[in-house]
Amino acid sequence: MHFYSCCWNRFRVLLLVCLLIFVFGWADSPVMAITAPELRVKQINQDLPMDMHGFDLKEQDFLKVDLNGVDLSGADLRGAVFNSSQLQEANLQGADLENVVAFASIFDRADLRGANFTNAMLMQSRFKDALIDGADFSNAVLDLRQQKELCARAEGTNAVSGLSTRDSLGCRS
Repeated sequence: MHFYSCCWNRFRVLLLVCLLIFVFGWADSPVMAITAPELRVKQINQDLPMDMHGFDLKEQDFLKVDLNGVDLSGADLRGAVFNSSQLQEANLQGADLENVVAFASIFDRADLRGANFTNAMLMQSRFKDALIDGADFSNAVLDLRQQKELCARAEGTNAVSGLSTRDSLGCRS
């Protein structure tokens, strides 16, 4: 019982100190409100155009963003984050998605021909009926089920890297 009493007293003192810093501004710098990433991204991406062909979107965050049917062909998306985003029927033909993180995002029927997914983290993302001819998935991390489904229809060679889509996916003959 003594242990819990001691911890509770320390917690109360810490809480009081934090409250005093907040109320009286005893900190060296002003206290800034932190917005949730969902809100920051929603503010940034409220009015995305349907045609973003060739846009420089390096390291942009797309959290729960609806990009259905959006033209991102030739876009520079290196290091971008797509978290729970909708990219059905999006045109990503020739887009550079190197080092992209696309967690739980949907690429169903998307045009990914010639896209570069080198070192991409694509866990829990889905690619049903996506066009992948000539896409480069070198060192990309995919769920095993998605990898097998992509291997079943992988064709072509990436024009930039010279690797076949099958080889970049690590497909077995």
